[in-house]
Amino acid sequence: MNLILDIFPYAIAYTMPLLAAALGGLYSERSGVVNIGLEGLMVMGMFVSAITIAAFEPAIAVWTLARCQARGIDIVASPAEYQAIFNHFHAMVLWIGVLAGTLGATIFSLLHAFASVTLKANQVISGTAINMIAGAITVFLARTISGSGNISIKLGFLRGDVPVLSKIPLLGRLFFSQTYATTWLVLLILVVSWLLIYRTPFGLRLRSCGEHPQTADAAGINVYRVRYIAVMLSGAMAGLAGSVMLVTYAGEFTGSVAGMGFLALAALIFGQWKPLGILGATFFFGIAATIANVAPGIPRLSSIPEWILRIFPYVVTLVALMLFSKTSQAPRASGEAFDKGKR
Repeated sequence: MNLILDIFPYAIAYTMPLLAAALGGLYSERSGVVNIGLEGLMVMGMFVSAITIAAFEPAIAVWTLARCQARGIDIVASPAEYQAIFNHFHAMVLWIGVLAGTLGATIFSLLHAFASVTLKANQVISGTAINMIAGAITVFLARTISGSGNISIKLGFLRGDVPVLSKIPLLGRLFFSQTYATTWLVLLILVVSWLLIYRTPFGLRLRSCGEHPQTADAAGINVYRVRYIAVMLSGAMAGLAGSVMLVTYAGEFTGSVAGMGFLALAALIFGQWKPLGILGATFFFGIAATIANVAPGIPRLSSIPEWILRIFPYVVTLVALMLFSKTSQAPRASGEAFDKGKR
């Protein structure tokens, strides 16, 4: 039980980027556009977030000193007040970075939307190109900016306990202790996504475009516009996923997200293209990734060879897909270019 309590916060931290990226894939595929470019969009989101935070970080101390002087606070006599103000500005910069990463990936996803929706290109090839372009251009720019290809941030979000709820026996320690603020943001987006897809007119249009686009067009729905919006939402969620990785456990842009985008795609299939199913699938993969990453520091698991731990999440993914892919039912028009002239 102590082992579970120890690794559970790490499992949730690894799950959130996967969940955000998989929800992005859900929007895109529900509209009929396959997006295997989630990996590249995550890389782009992480890169934009990293350069934004790194650019603002030097100003945090300046802003803090200015605020202290404006309030007449002696930073030597009142270090706690100085630290509180510093933490406030630092959190603000991190949120700005997350927003920038989300917007950057949203704009970048327009390349996939233009190729897949407007030009009616093969969606798999377009997604592959997104992955290749994102990795190449971000590493080139990172090397130009930093000289090393890596962009580090000094400090990410700190873990914290949720007041009152963290005191609940067992459940409080599992779900409400040592959590990141971004965890609750992603879970809120999950709830909003469920409501949006199943309880709003937009969700009905989105699903109809992914199932019967010709019928949706005959009913007066602009299939092109819905698919553009869906791909942009996909880019936003993938960019958010990359940014969350950066400001929680990664702390550095290296030009890769370690295959998390492809794991998100697997979770999308495993979760049957449904928000709650995706939550369960991403948590399953998050547990696998946690075991692989924290096992060397756990005495009971440290004797396992490192190469086995490295491949463990991906082997689990392959096994899960082999077991459940036959029963998975993607949206009927997923991957099919929409031609308004066809009936």
